[in-house]
Amino acid sequence: MENFGDLSQTKQWLVLLAVGALLSFGAYFFVFKSMKAENDLARQALNSKLAENAELETYRPRLAQMDQQVENLKLQLAIQQRIVPDEKRADEFIHMMQGEAAKAGVEIRRYTANTLSPKEFYTEAPFELELDGPYYSVLNFFDRVAHLERIINVSNLAMASVKKPTDAKPKHTYDYAPHESVVVTCVATTFFSHAAQNLTSPQGPALRPVSAVAK
Repeated sequence: MENFGDLSQTKQWLVLLAVGALLSFGAYFFVFKSMKAENDLARQALNSKLAENAELETYRPRLAQMDQQVENLKLQLAIQQRIVPDEKRADEFIHMMQGEAAKAGVEIRRYTANTLSPKEFYTEAPFELELDGPYYSVLNFFDRVAHLERIINVSNLAMASVKKPTDAKPKHTYDYAPHESVVVTCVATTFFSHAAQNLTSPQGPALRPVSAVAK
């Protein structure tokens, strides 16, 4: 067998061309073909992503409108939670009533939380109240309560003169100020919402009445 160096120049070139062809053929099948397959997969993924982006692009003009709708729903939910909160919030209720009493010029002497009354989608939270003050100040107080954002229903209202307070059946009598003329007892019922499946038994510990006497 002839050595490569013994071959004529023409044969040497033919051998080199043959080796180059073999290397190119091998490179195509083992390197370039694999790269082509990867490029095809990448191109398919790119086309899929471009198609997805094109579909989402149709929503761009509505994006501002959808954002505004979300903000409106958040505002409505915040208002609804002030009107009918999602928990009892007795401290917030008492603070609210005390604030309106101070503005009207009346004195709330006692709060007693009665047993909760669960309904399908909300729960009634009744509070017994005792208060006293000038007659028109008491009327102003109840008018203020009627205009609060949080729903509060007043029932079982009894009114008596400070000279004979027992006619209103209060739990206690007090040293009334000279400018005060009437004593009132009533039940103020507020509400809080819940899911239908979360109803709590009236005998449950969460529904135990508590009392608060204003000093």
